[in-house]
Amino acid sequence: MRENLLQIKQVNPQDIAYILGLLTMLYPVSGELQEEFYKHAIAIELEEGQHLLYEGGKCNYMYFIREGALMAYSTHKQKKITTYISVENEFVSSLSGLYGEQPSREAIVAVEPTLVLGVHTDILQGWYKQFFDLNYIIRQVYENYYRDAQERTHIVRVGNATERYHYFVKSKPGFIDRLPLDCIASFLDMKPETLLRIKKQEQTNVQAINSESLLRQVEQFVQETECFKEKTLKVHTIAMHLGVPAYKISQALSTFTKTSFNDFINQYRIAYLKIQLEKEEFLQNFTMEALALQAGFASRSGFYKAFKKMEGISPKEYLAASKAAV
Repeated sequence: MRENLLQIKQVNPQDIAYILGLLTMLYPVSGELQEEFYKHAIAIELEEGQHLLYEGGKCNYMYFIREGALMAYSTHKQKKITTYISVENEFVSSLSGLYGEQPSREAIVAVEPTLVLGVHTDILQGWYKQFFDLNYIIRQVYENYYRDAQERTHIVRVGNATERYHYFVKSKPGFIDRLPLDCIASFLDMKPETLLRIKKQEQTNVQAINSESLLRQVEQFVQETECFKEKTLKVHTIAMHLGVPAYKISQALSTFTKTSFNDFINQYRIAYLKIQLEKEEFLQNFTMEALALQAGFASRSGFYKAFKKMEGISPKEYLAASKAAV
């Protein structure tokens, strides 16, 4: 068993007030109990990789993570098996050696710089006998912990790798990118390379969903504003109005429409032109080229080229076919 020498520092009263505020959300904390917290709480700062507890050690404190993240692990056949990961605003102690009654089967280590506040378990035992409010609060804390532990055990045992990934992302928002990959993989009972593959795939899926949503916004903006009539319209113009980078619009168009921005806008111009061609009075007063300029085309040649590309026939052939159909 390795001796664990931790440097205890002076507690910031604001950190105690913060914890009491969280506890009060579960049940009102009496003034007397609040004073006990200020009197007996300790603070410990851990560097990344520093142990709060070693396997076989005695855990004589209940801790609260004010900042950072801790990982508990057990060693089996020289392999570290992560038993839980805890982050800010969570309580931590040894599950197998609670209250220091027996040696701990797990170690607790900081996976990033971490600040914990703690109360000695002997003091806690005395508080339990004296304060009903603490008994009620701790019961709520334990119930929530075991409910989460049951869900975690279930998903790890019966869920596939992707379901386990989704469980972690949901239960620890933001920490999939913050915590070490091998730590999370061990916790979810999968290989790091499997977790990395799923993570990349899920991020690709999210990007695709975001791109599709952005494309809907672009389509709505073009339809409502008829900005396609602007002969010098650029992707940056729409990007500025929507408050997004221009390259994301180009990516969305490439992914879901397989077209360039110019071809995308020309589709709207041609659709607008075809609507005007159906109105007899327009053809009596305007040439097709004039209508094309009104639709946003900058030149006659550009219009003819885009029309043939989109429709497969020239504008004159289209117009002739339309008249013949009538």
